[in-house]
Amino acid sequence: MKNRYASLAALLLFLFGMTAEIRADQAVPVMDTPQVVAAMGADDWIIVDTRLNSAYNGWKLNGVSRGGHIPGATDFSANWLKVGGDQRDAALDEILATKGITPDKKVLLYDANGQDALSVAAYLTSKGYTRLHRYDISAWAKDKKLPLERYPNHQLLVPAVVLKEIIDGNRPESFENSGNIIVAEASWGEEKNSYAKGHIPGAFHINTDRVEPPTKTKPVMWMLADDQTLKEMALSFGFTRDATVIVTSGEPLAAFRVATVLRYVGVTDVRVLNGGTLSWTLAGFALETRRHEPVPVKDFKGPVPGNPDVIDTMEETRAGLRTPKTFTLVDNRTWAEHIGESSGYAYHKKKGRIPGSVFGYAGKKDAYSMEYYRNPDKTMRNADEILALWKGQGIDTATHLSFMCGSGWRVAEIYYDADVMGLKDIGIFSDGWIGWSNTPGNPVETGLPDKRSPLDAP
Repeated sequence: MKNRYASLAALLLFLFGMTAEIRADQAVPVMDTPQVVAAMGADDWIIVDTRLNSAYNGWKLNGVSRGGHIPGATDFSANWLKVGGDQRDAALDEILATKGITPDKKVLLYDANGQDALSVAAYLTSKGYTRLHRYDISAWAKDKKLPLERYPNHQLLVPAVVLKEIIDGNRPESFENSGNIIVAEASWGEEKNSYAKGHIPGAFHINTDRVEPPTKTKPVMWMLADDQTLKEMALSFGFTRDATVIVTSGEPLAAFRVATVLRYVGVTDVRVLNGGTLSWTLAGFALETRRHEPVPVKDFKGPVPGNPDVIDTMEETRAGLRTPKTFTLVDNRTWAEHIGESSGYAYHKKKGRIPGSVFGYAGKKDAYSMEYYRNPDKTMRNADEILALWKGQGIDTATHLSFMCGSGWRVAEIYYDADVMGLKDIGIFSDGWIGWSNTPGNPVETGLPDKRSPLDAP
């Protein structure tokens, strides 16, 4: 009898779920392509891409024939509804306001799987939105006369579903001509700290100490290794100039740091899992705990460093600061670090900024936060919003942009964002604030700069 009631309850729950889905379908009218074209640019409409961030960037996911987003569309991924904990709604409210997704506008939500738009619609309905519509972008993608925008180097940030295809032995979009594909997991410290607790299947571990070994001085610092040490590191992990490397990490900063160093060393094709291992688990894929060993090589097949322009040296940075019309040192730290209220690091006490540097945002809380450059699921924020932040600070993307933070972690991610957007004249001042402030004779300043941050200034 108990089993009979349980079965009946399960059936009722299933039918209720089906009814709710049908009602949601009916409550959000479907638009056709001519209606979407008419809505583009209209003041009372806002078009919102609800797919994975990687699809917005340019990947062909969910079977669409062309990748990218509808021109003028902003993004609000259904994936963001799955993360955030107790602070989720407050964070999403801020995002909605920033993007101009407000209840007074008619909101077009589009997807390619028939689910993402409905998920976002249900959330917005709970927030009081009533003028919602939906659309399947697959129809738009099939019509080659209709424009789609995608970032020039979107392939540098790999979605979890594409990485899964590669692990399964396939060669998906943009990997068709890749030879040796290596998946490496980056994190600081020994494997037991994070790697052993769960990583992308098949990945071996890279301790970030291998690219920035701790100094023997007190207090201990972590600075970029010399070229010979980096070459030995590359060979020990089996990296060669012609390999395709995908770097993953629980905390994406570690993956980006290792990825930019590998590009400096000379590996031609280095990519990063967009959103880190969180994107993998959100996609429904399992992590593994089995340990994997790299296969060392003896020949890198090219000079080291093979791409020295990735890193701006101390001398190049000093010279660049003397020519501000062609060089911009972008300070990607918190506002408190920029004005000298905090050093940002427990192991480094000196506070201030490099004279001539321009505040370029990173995170709000500390030296490990990246809210201004990330979506809630740790994927890359859309380029229009990043560029708007820079424009507000007077950062001229026509100059050489040299990104700096404390010692290279935060700006490694921002360097990749800039590359994904298609900016070419970019570099990383890897020594950063720690290297600069520890070098005798380098000038330092504190206090409010001439231009205050409109968002972080107290």
